Amino acid sequence: MSARGGIDLGGTKIQAVVVDDKHEVLGDSRRPTPHEGGPQDVADAMAETVRDAAKAAGLEPGALAGIGVGSPGAVDDGAGTVTSARNLPGWEGSFDLATSLSSALGPIVRLGNDVQVATDAEFALGAAKDSSSLLGVFWGTGVGGGLVLDGEPWLGRGAAGEIGHMVVRRGGAHCTCGRRGCMEAYAGRAAMEITARHKHEDGAKTDLFKIMEKRGRDRLTSGIWARALKREDKLATSLIERAVRALGAGVASAVNLLDVETVVIGGGMG
Repeated sequence: MSARGGIDLGGTKIQAVVVDDKHEVLGDSRRPTPHEGGPQDVADAMAETVRDAAKAAGLEPGALAGIGVGSPGAVDDGAGTVTSARNLPGWEGSFDLATSLSSALGPIVRLGNDVQVATDAEFALGAAKDSSSLLGVFWGTGVGGGLVLDGEPWLGRGAAGEIGHMVVRRGGAHCTCGRRGCMEAYAGRAAMEITARHKHEDGAKTDLFKIMEKRGRDRLTSGIWARALKREDKLATSLIERAVRALGAGVASAVNLLDVETVVIGGGMG
C-alpha cells in the first residue's frame, strides 16, 4: 500500500489528509492559517499540519509517495510557485512553495489552484461526474472559481476562474484586490467581516462578535455566521443576503457566457 498526502490551504484554515490507494482517509489534521508573517510562515504551518496527519495515520511524512497542494493564487506547478495569494499574509509576490514543503517533509510536492482542484474532484467523483462542463464556485474567505469545458480543465493562461473578481456593481464596494465592485467585495467572508465591523462600530446591533468571543475566535468564521443566522441576527442576515445577490449576479453572468451544464457551489460559506 502506498499513501499520499493532500493539503487544502485556505485563508482561515489549513487542512491536511493522508489517504491510501483507494482514497480512504488514514489520518487528517487541521490548524488555523497564520494571519501574520509571510509565505514561509504559512509553509511552515502547512508542513506541521502534514506531520500531524501523517502521525495520525501511523506514518512518517517521508514515507508518503507524494503530496498534493490546493492553494489560492496563481499557481505554476512546473515552477512550484504560488503568486499573489492575496488572502494570505504578505503573499503579494511569488513564493517557491513546492521546494519549501519538499525540503521540510521529503516527498515530491505538486501544486494546483485550490478551487480548480476542487472543481476537478467534483467533475471526476462528485456532483458533476455525469456532466461534460462545469463551473465550480467556492465561497469562503474569498470567492474562487474553477472550470471544466468539454471534459477538460480550463486554466486559461494559468489564472482562469477568478470569478470573485468579476465586477458585479460598477463603482461599488472596495475589494481587497484594490478594485471596486468585485463579487468578492460583497461575498468574500473577509470583506463581509470588514463591513460587519464598520457597521457595528457605527452602532448596528449584532451578536456576531459576541459569538466570536464565546467561540474563542479572532475572525468571523463560517460557523459564526451560521450561528448568527440561527439567532436571526439582522446584521448577519442582511450581509448574507447581500452576498447571495452578488454571487447570483456573477454566477448568472458566467453561465450566460459559457453555457455550462452544471454549477457546483461549495466552500465554507457555500
